[in-house]
Amino acid sequence: MKNGPFAVIGASVLWGTAGTAGLLVSADSIALAAARLVIGGTALALVGLFAGSGAGSGVGRGPLVTPRLPLALRFPVTPALPAAAVAVAMYQLCFFAAVARTGVAIGTVVAIGSGPVFTGVLSWLLHGERPSRRWAMATAAAVCGCAALIVGGGAQAGGQMVSGVLFALLGGLLYAFYAVTAARAISTGSSSNAVMGVLFGGAAAIMVPVLLWRGTEWLAEPRGLLAALYLGVGATALSYFLYGRGLRTTPVATAATLALAEPAVAALLGLVVLGERLTPVSIAGLVLLAISLVVVAVPEKRPSERPLAERSASEEARAVAGGNGVSR
Repeated sequence: MKNGPFAVIGASVLWGTAGTAGLLVSADSIALAAARLVIGGTALALVGLFAGSGAGSGVGRGPLVTPRLPLALRFPVTPALPAAAVAVAMYQLCFFAAVARTGVAIGTVVAIGSGPVFTGVLSWLLHGERPSRRWAMATAAAVCGCAALIVGGGAQAGGQMVSGVLFALLGGLLYAFYAVTAARAISTGSSSNAVMGVLFGGAAAIMVPVLLWRGTEWLAEPRGLLAALYLGVGATALSYFLYGRGLRTTPVATAATLALAEPAVAALLGLVVLGERLTPVSIAGLVLLAISLVVVAVPEKRPSERPLAERSASEEARAVAGGNGVSR
């Protein structure tokens, strides 16, 4: 997987800073999310349009003055890509609808925790990429660690529990859909910059009316403008640029599990920057989450990579007979 997992974790670290940055402004959460997507999506669209038309391997990039094909002509635009752009925008709305009904703790756990599970299932059903047993066990442990980390903070749930959990699950499914769609496009040779540009540029266009509806007065304040720029450029554009790079060499199910580093970073920032405290349950969840992410990040050995001494007698017999003796 080369450096893919590190790029995904880098993206997760940036995502984890979003909550702390959002506390610097007085805007409501929906307006903040809309501004974040409008700024970040526009930046990603510009990067995809001007940063080069090389395929997923990164070959073929040149200076900005080199003539480029229009963004939509760099790879086949299948119906799944516009649908994934809608999913990017709808995820934000579902997430905030969930936390408004269940509270931040439960809404976050269900939305973020269900994402890797849905991603693994969709990868299997749509593309035949069956996750490994180690991934399943590490992902289950990571979700448990995430739940302990957030719920251990003592936050209480809201009153509309059933509808809130359904919104959170829908958010997790939407995230899985656009992650699997992006990974599929990148794995078939499309530029990761172009793929992210299409997805988030489309989401930015969708969220412009939402931002205007919720109001933009808070952007006139220097603190509000700086926070929005950081959330858009840093916690969205740069993070998804790294995430797209990571998807070039990292299976999307693995990437979705590694993205669970986000709540861990958010918790640590709350501890260091905001003076919050972690309960013993949260600390245990943080440790479990960290161990699970390490297990997922370390590449698994394929049968062909085993030392010769570890091969079974039957495998040796097949090799002598002319077969490769390795299931693929």
